[in-house]
Amino acid sequence: MNIRDNWGRLAPATQKWLIENPGCQILPRTITSIISKETGADPATGQHGEMALSQEDHDFIRSKASRIHST
Repeated sequence: MNIRDNWGRLAPATQKWLIENPGCQILPRTITSIISKETGADPATGQHGEMALSQEDHDFIRSKASRIHST
């Protein structure tokens, strides 16, 4: 699953969490579950339900965060 491609499907609260935590490389299972419900996607998860972000996702979230924090 790709965060960039699903960004518009995420609730504002989920987007806000991601933007407020731009350094997070592994999403907690709670956030992973929310993203799965909001997007309808079944992301690859670890044994505890966490989801590792790809470098592309990480860069995308950081760019979103830097735009918001610079305004």
